[in-house]
Amino acid sequence: MDERTRFVAMMERSAALKRRVAGEVAETLLAVVDACESSLRSGGKLMFCGNGGSAADSQHLATELLVRLRPKVERNAWPALALTLDPALLTAGGNDYGFERVFERPLRGLGRAGDVLFGITTSGRSPNVIRALQAAREMGIVTVGLLGGSGEPARAACDLALLVPDEETTRIQECHITLGHAVVELLEDRLIARPI
Repeated sequence: MDERTRFVAMMERSAALKRRVAGEVAETLLAVVDACESSLRSGGKLMFCGNGGSAADSQHLATELLVRLRPKVERNAWPALALTLDPALLTAGGNDYGFERVFERPLRGLGRAGDVLFGITTSGRSPNVIRALQAAREMGIVTVGLLGGSGEPARAACDLALLVPDEETTRIQECHITLGHAVVELLEDRLIARPI
């Protein structure tokens, strides 16, 4: 297969997977937007965690909430935090408590009941994301999973799961950022129509 044909096949596979996911998670995605809106209206915040590309997605989505998603939309900043941002915190937590607790530890200090935590894992098996989701549940924080594959075992710790039923990390990540953008755009529309 030549590179042009391969490229077109990649785009078609990505588009087909997004269409499938749109049909399967639409209602859950709206429930995620509801949870985020409720949290922000009651003084809560949105938090994100993940590893590697999912860490980058965590930072990307938190930034869009703090700044804005669309350049022509002027609105207030909303409280959002990526638990992946601080290298000193991640390395100290990993050194003192183990890598599986690097998100749980700051979550326990920063999270409050009524907040929302997005745990992003393309495999559904990231121990540090699962521990953060479990801790969040104990604390009364709404847990949202951006998951791939079967989503398990992370799915069991999620109040709401946006599952991309595929095994290819790149295609899952493409869907995760699309789903994240959809959540932020719908949330932005709601909070502009009826400001906090």
